Amino acid sequence: MKEKRSGMKNVRAGILGTGRALPERVLTNADLEKMVDTSDEWIVTRTGIRERRIAAPEEATSDYAVRACELALADAGIAAEEVDLILCATVTPDMLFPATACLVQDRIGATKAAAMDISAACSGFLYGLAVAHAFIISGQYRYVLVVAGDILSKIVDWEDRSTCVLFGDGAGAAVVGPVEAGRGFLSFDLGADGSGAMHICQPAGGSRMPATAETVAQRLHYLKMEGRETFKFAVKVMAASTEKVLAQAGLTKDDIDLLIPHQANIRIIEAARQRFGLDPDKVVVTIDRYGNTSASSIPIALDEARRTGRAKPGDLVVMVGFGGGLTWGAAAVRL
Repeated sequence: MKEKRSGMKNVRAGILGTGRALPERVLTNADLEKMVDTSDEWIVTRTGIRERRIAAPEEATSDYAVRACELALADAGIAAEEVDLILCATVTPDMLFPATACLVQDRIGATKAAAMDISAACSGFLYGLAVAHAFIISGQYRYVLVVAGDILSKIVDWEDRSTCVLFGDGAGAAVVGPVEAGRGFLSFDLGADGSGAMHICQPAGGSRMPATAETVAQRLHYLKMEGRETFKFAVKVMAASTEKVLAQAGLTKDDIDLLIPHQANIRIIEAARQRFGLDPDKVVVTIDRYGNTSASSIPIALDEARRTGRAKPGDLVVMVGFGGGLTWGAAAVRL
């Protein structure tokens, strides 16, 4: 519901509304069997993915970000004209510049909003929430729209069977604003380890390696990932970051009503669930249907959980993720 305007002293910030947008096209493991040397059994056993959504050739990240934002604003009861800031977490912007957030701002009619992109890969939504929270509790802004969107199908190498089976497209958004006592964000943990930057990267297309006929021929404009190193990093950091936000908030694993992890691999999610001794019904899993949708995986899962009644008002929700950079993040919030 829309929060009544009041003074900005001692304001608490929380999630007022959410939205998600996914492509209509479904790409199943059976479809992939016809494209690369793989099998449904191999993909499901190692990743937990059965299908993913793929955007149409003419569609871009902003198209899905706009839809997710409009749904989140409607859910929150906030008009686009009231939004003070738009943060768009993406690694597949419509173009290198201007920021995709600026394109979203124009299309939704958020005429007074500042806008910028955040590049933290799969951790981007959590980084965006932390930035939104800081602006709101400082009193500078009242409503911040955080959207994460990626069309990874545009940068996936469809000849690389080790990566093309993993990713899907989509966007998720949240309106962050003032909430009453007893609700809102309780703690954040953000981090980065640039020594692992090349474990997940898109080598060409920037100032280090501008586009040339040679870089295109060498397929350097596609996503590259060292799966084994990424897996080891993810299992360690997902647990550590979750423990940190719980400790900062003075809570324990027994206080968690719902854990929403980044949807990268079912084995990573299961390792986190077992680490905290959580029942399966306390962990949101969407990877089987959507694959890894980068920064949008957490807001997509959050919106689905809220709209299906799994995440209820008053619940303690912990969101945690990791991504290229290497980056990681976690947030504890009382809905």
